[in-house]
Amino acid sequence: MEQKNNTINVFIMLGFTTDPVMQKVLFAVFLVVYTLTLLGNSSLIVLICNDVRLHTPMYFFIGNLSFLDLGLSSVYTPKILATCISEDKSISFAGCVAQFFFSAALDYTECYLLAAMAYDRYVAISKPLLYSQAMSLKLCVFLVAASYVGGFINSVIITKDTFALTFCSDNVIDDFFCDIPPLVKLACGKKESFQSVLFFLLTSNVIIPIVFILASYIFIIAIILRIRSTQGRLKAFSTCSSHLISVTLYYGSILYIYARPRSSYSLDRDKIVSTFYTVIFPMLNPLIYSMRNKDVKEALNKLLK
Repeated sequence: MEQKNNTINVFIMLGFTTDPVMQKVLFAVFLVVYTLTLLGNSSLIVLICNDVRLHTPMYFFIGNLSFLDLGLSSVYTPKILATCISEDKSISFAGCVAQFFFSAALDYTECYLLAAMAYDRYVAISKPLLYSQAMSLKLCVFLVAASYVGGFINSVIITKDTFALTFCSDNVIDDFFCDIPPLVKLACGKKESFQSVLFFLLTSNVIIPIVFILASYIFIIAIILRIRSTQGRLKAFSTCSSHLISVTLYYGSILYIYARPRSSYSLDRDKIVSTFYTVIFPMLNPLIYSMRNKDVKEALNKLLK
C-alpha cells in the first residue's frame, strides 16, 4: 500500500547499528567528539574576539568558520546521542525538514566561506604590505554575509524540492540524519526535474567554489615559485597550509557522497563518510588552525594566565 508524504508524520532513524552495546560505545564516542567540538570552536572564537593580535581578516574568517562548525555539529550530534541511548528512534516530519534545512544551509555557507578564505590567502601572499587595506573589514563582512545568503537561499530550494517528493515505500531512513540519498531512496515517482535541481545545487555550491579555490591556489603557487629563497617559499606556503587541509578534507568527503553516480551509492559506506564531514570535521578545524599557529598559541597562553 502506497504511503504518501502528506500522511507521514514521523521518520524512523536506523542510525549506525541496532546492537545495544555498540550503541552505548557510539554514544560515548560522539559525546566526547561533541564536547571537544564545543570547547575547541568556542575557545577559538573567544581568543579571536579578545586578543587584538587576532583582529585580522584571516582570523575574522576563521572565527566565522568556527561559528558555522558549532552550528553544524549541533544540528546533528544531539539527535545522534539521543538515538544511541533511546529506544525511540523516530524524528517528526517537521523535525526532519528543520534538520535538513539547517544542515544544508550551514553546509552550503561553509562551501562559500572556504572559497572566500582562498581569496583572502591569495591577497595575503600577493599583497603582503597592503593586506589589511585590500581585505578591509567592509569587504570581509560582505563576503561572510554573501556566504550566508547564498547558503540559505540554496537550502530553501533543495528543502522545498526534496520534501515535495512522494514517499511511497516506508518511513525508515537508513542513516543517522535526514539527508538527500536516504530520502530519495524512500521516494517514488522521482521526477527528472529534481535531479536537475540537485545537479544545479551541486554545481553552484560545490563545483564553482572548488574552481574558484583552485584558481586562487594556481595564482598562489605562481607567486610562491617567484620567491627566490627556500625559506621564503616555505613561509609563504605555511600561511595557506591550514586552509588547504580544510578544503581537501571538507570538499573531498562532500564530493564522495554527492558527486558519484547513483548506481555506486552504498548507504553503509556513506554513513562513515557523512560522519566525517558532519561530526568529525567540525572538531578538527580548531586543531587545524591553531596547532601550528604561533599567534593563537600566544593568545591562549595569555588568556590562561
